[in-house]
Amino acid sequence: MKNSDSHWLLRERTDDVYVAEVADAVVDEDRLTLYSAVQHVGSRDSTIDSALLTVECSSPAEGVIAVRMTHHAGRLPRGPEFALAGQPGHVPKTRRDGTVVELSSGSLDLRVDTSGPWRLEFLSDGRRLTAAEGLGTGFSEAGGERHHSVAQLSLGVGELVYGLGERFTPFTRNGQTVEVWQADGGTATDQAYKNVPFYLTNRGYGVFVNHPGQVRYEVGSQDVGQVRFRVADQTLEYLVIHGPTPKEILDRYTALTGRPALPPAWSFGLWLSTSFTTDYDEATVTRFVRGMAERDIPLGVFHFDCFWMKAYQWCDFTWDPEVFPDPEGMLRRLRERGLRISVWINPYIGQRSPLFAEAMRAGYLVRRDNGDVWQWDRWQAGMGLVDFTNPDAREWFAGKLRALTDQGVDAFKTDFGERIPTDVVWHDGSDPERMHNYYTQLYNQVVFDVLAEARGADEAVLFARCATAGGQQFPVHWGGDCDSTFSAMAESLRGGLSLGLSGFGFWSHDIGGFQNTPHRAVFKRWVQFGLLSSHSRLHGSVTYRVPWDYGDEAVEVTRDFTRLKHRLMPYLYRAARQAAAHGTPVMRAMVLEFPDDPACATLDRQYMLGDDLLVAPVFSEDGTVEYYLPAGTWTHLLTGRQVEGPGWRRERYGFESLPLFARPGSVIPFGGRDDAPAYPWADGVTLRVHAPADGETVLTRVPGPEDGAPEAAFRTTREGGTVTIRAENAPGAWHAVLAGPEGYGAPVTAADGVVTLTPDR
Repeated sequence: MKNSDSHWLLRERTDDVYVAEVADAVVDEDRLTLYSAVQHVGSRDSTIDSALLTVECSSPAEGVIAVRMTHHAGRLPRGPEFALAGQPGHVPKTRRDGTVVELSSGSLDLRVDTSGPWRLEFLSDGRRLTAAEGLGTGFSEAGGERHHSVAQLSLGVGELVYGLGERFTPFTRNGQTVEVWQADGGTATDQAYKNVPFYLTNRGYGVFVNHPGQVRYEVGSQDVGQVRFRVADQTLEYLVIHGPTPKEILDRYTALTGRPALPPAWSFGLWLSTSFTTDYDEATVTRFVRGMAERDIPLGVFHFDCFWMKAYQWCDFTWDPEVFPDPEGMLRRLRERGLRISVWINPYIGQRSPLFAEAMRAGYLVRRDNGDVWQWDRWQAGMGLVDFTNPDAREWFAGKLRALTDQGVDAFKTDFGERIPTDVVWHDGSDPERMHNYYTQLYNQVVFDVLAEARGADEAVLFARCATAGGQQFPVHWGGDCDSTFSAMAESLRGGLSLGLSGFGFWSHDIGGFQNTPHRAVFKRWVQFGLLSSHSRLHGSVTYRVPWDYGDEAVEVTRDFTRLKHRLMPYLYRAARQAAAHGTPVMRAMVLEFPDDPACATLDRQYMLGDDLLVAPVFSEDGTVEYYLPAGTWTHLLTGRQVEGPGWRRERYGFESLPLFARPGSVIPFGGRDDAPAYPWADGVTLRVHAPADGETVLTRVPGPEDGAPEAAFRTTREGGTVTIRAENAPGAWHAVLAGPEGYGAPVTAADGVVTLTPDR
């Protein structure tokens, strides 16, 4: 991918051309157009036999500036395109002052001095954020065979880059070569299922490359002071998005590309799977469900993986009649136990499926340029690919899913969708290279829309593996195929935190790992991590993930942390609503909450769960864990032990615990029930109050589990040694407890909507 050989030389057969200066600048009311020469225009002769790039600078929303550079403009438009939402009524400002032209959008300014060498300089309050200069804008042709548009933006001293999707490599992207190209590579490589051409830095801005095809990045690697990116196109558009905080960057980015939908409350409970290639039938499923109930482990969702359908016939959307002779009755019996049902699907139709011939005759499968259906034998024998660019194919596929929702299915695991060929012809004429990454967006939207239609918009939820920019609109996403080791557990967390910094609000992973069978210690530690994640699913490949297969202590850990998550639901759902409203993920990299603490900039083995809970999963067999606490008095949520930050700690934890700390000054609502995720959260709630600052008031809102349900509000104020809490709209009894040097005090029940706490209580 690199086109350079050291700082001065180019690799063979590469013709690189870069903008040298502005030949002419047109300043309109809401945009700048820079006609940019690739050599110094010293005479009329300089305008002959030379390229002129058109660089258009505009602003779709406040704090966002788009730069669109075009070499040859005669290329016919071929989709797909990312759907970006502009800000209604937003009008940027332009200005010309002598040779300087400027475009301003809220707190973000673009400045160009047309008399000097090429430089696009992005500033906020006069402070430089980044710039495209030197080799920052141009194109490359390798032996005249393929045209790439190229751009680069500068990095400052100490500037760190995050994001670009769910990536399992080192957390900060600096020094990495990244290809935004969907791949089914597992979690142990530099490939990714969820590729997003968006990054943000710790200097107050993010950059979104508005191109759905392959985007190749050199992040401080080709030139350590630059982020360089290229696309195989005549046009390249990127958007610089100002914050200045990471949360504000994500807010503006997701306003453009789409907010995460709010998953239903029931989806936050524990999901149990059949696993992949294990043997199972209704008797097996019933045994698992009864086993969970007998062991007092609340179960919310049961998932049927691939072999609910007959082998070789994926997908035919029909229960294997030899294994599940009465699917409607089975699903009814499971639902009578209070369970929701999830089933596995993918967008491929195997040749043995009765649907293959049906789809082929109707033209619903992707074809080669000679008219043949594209097929191969990887994954499913002779499989074809549903052409979601065809409206009739989308409706056909949706119809098959509606039959399942009619049977009682509540959710779909939308697996695969990464290995999309480029030697094909799409129904709507889409560019195959651009469709490779974008296919997942069409696939997941079709399935999500079916669930929204069948169950209601507030009930739709997927378990999706692949995604691109905008895919956050169709949660939930899980991390893909990982091994059953501590290393795989850590790489999964890195991927999830990276995805959260790419605009995705909800993320999960296979508790215990997918490949192979986890050691008992791995399983128990992964259970803790999994149940302190946005969504929680027990799933494996060749072996089951029922807790009793991993010992009695594994059962206790699963029971305790499932019930803990249920009690945390009033807190977690508040974080979920933040994700839906602003794009702030439920599971947050430390840098997202503490951008001004340098120690948090590279942390990837711990995270914030919502605003106020710090989680440091244990990645060792003996329970040893290292973690960092920012400044203030932190309280261990399970023991009430208080620890002063800032500083690193190295401790050993038994399987009943892990570093789980409440933020200084936080008020954490604990629900009154632990048997299910959805219940009246404010009724019987207990507020855990942690070291509030003197004279400050903390507002804690406790939503209802149903959309539109009234919120209870609690205002906590400390004056000297006394903490007073007043409630509004509390539907029933509620309680409060104060953390102190000796741990949590005794709970106090509200009287007339008020609780008063002192350190001795």
